[in-house]
Order: sequence, then C-alpha cells, then structure tokens
Amino acid sequence: MKLGIAMFPADFAIRPDDLARAVEERGFESLFLPEHTHLPATARTLAEVGELPAHFSHTHDLFVALTYAAAATRDLLVGTGICLVPQRDPIVTAKAVASLDALSGGRVLFGVGAGWISEEIAHHGIDPARRWSVMAERVKAMRQIWQEEVAEFHGAHVRFGPLWSWPKPQRPSGPPVLVGGSGPRVADRVLDFGDEWMPHAGMPVAELAERMAKLRAAGHEAGRSDEVPVTVFGAESEAAQHRPVHTDLPRSRRRTSRSRRC
Repeated sequence: MKLGIAMFPADFAIRPDDLARAVEERGFESLFLPEHTHLPATARTLAEVGELPAHFSHTHDLFVALTYAAAATRDLLVGTGICLVPQRDPIVTAKAVASLDALSGGRVLFGVGAGWISEEIAHHGIDPARRWSVMAERVKAMRQIWQEEVAEFHGAHVRFGPLWSWPKPQRPSGPPVLVGGSGPRVADRVLDFGDEWMPHAGMPVAELAERMAKLRAAGHEAGRSDEVPVTVFGAESEAAQHRPVHTDLPRSRRRTSRSRRC
C-alpha cells in the first residue's frame, strides 16, 4: 500500500511547493491536486450544488501548482486529482502534461474526470450531458499526441489533422491515466482509455472489493497482463478507519490522499 496526500491548492492555503516538500519529507508517495477553473455565481448553480467551501473558487491553476510541487521535490509523484478534461483543450493539455512529466523525470499521475457542476461545464461550451464522451475522446487524442511523432485524431468531439508536438512524456505510452468516478460504466472507461481506476473512498469496502475484482477480471479478459491498479481517493486520515480495507480488498497498490493507491 502506498499513501499520498490531496489538497485543493487555494490561494489562501499553504503554497504548493511548501506543501510538496512537507509531503515528501514525511515519506508519502504522492501529492494530488484537484481543480475547478471557476465557480459560476448564479442562483441556478447555487441551487444545484449548495454552499461550497471557498477553496472551490480560489484554486491556483492546476498545472502551475503541480509544476511548483514537482520543482520543489525529487521523488514525489505529482497527480491531478482530478483534471476536468471536458473543460480543457486537448492539444494544450497534452503539452502541459507532457512538459510536466518530462521536466519532473516521469513523476506525473494523470487523474481525469468529467466534472459534476453542470453550469461550470457549460461555461466551457460543453453540453454537460455529453461530458463523458467528450472526456473519452480528449484523453484518446492526448494519448495520440504523446505517443506518435505525427499525431492526428478524427472523432465526434475532437478533430485535428497531422501535427507535431513536443516534448513527449518520459514514458513512451504517456503518464498513467487514472479514471475517476464510481458510476456503473466506470470500469468500461478504465479499460477503454485509462490505466487505473480512481474511485472515491465513500464506497462501502465490500462493494469496492467486489468492483475491483470484477474490473481486474475484465482487464485480464481484455488482454491486460497486469492487475489494474486502484487509487482510493478521499480516504480518511485516521489509519483506524481503513483497517478493513487492508484485510478485505484484493491485493493491489493503494494510495490515499487522503488518497490510497491499491
């Protein structure tokens, strides 16, 4: 089991570089930073999400904050927990991820998600109902840019002709893609365009163990030689809260970030 820390990189909180140094000095494996580009200040959004803590609208840019974290450390893995892919241009994001991975020596974990605040998503010109299919295509397009000298992609949501883009990530296949979510189709998404699964820790342990086993069985059927890793995100900071996890879950890597990688 490997443990990590997750924290919103708010402008009123500890600096990302100071936080990263503290996390590495204490022996944690990873630091995950979430993002929201903004929080819509409308009555409809407030009705949808309710009152949210100030850090939702005060976060530093995700990749700027992670760059500070990576530059301040030597071995700490730095992760997006999560990157709201439907709200980001795939060509620009592919370069940001590749640059961070290359400059950090291959220490990036690319957690992805589709978002949950409908109006925030809509402000980026994306139909919230289509955010999952948009995310899938954008991740696949980014993988093409990372892996191919001349990349192109032709989909329903992402279309670009042959292009050159450097730097490439340290690993030829790109950084691991951790697919966030706990819905009924998340396993299909992991096997379609991801490397790992990143569910939230609120799921009952027995259900998590069952779903991990099914995901790994499906991975083997699909030709994956290794077990699909799992990062349980948002775990409690008290070790006593996770004793059942240590004994009941299938063998794996766990992180906690309050993030626990299995």
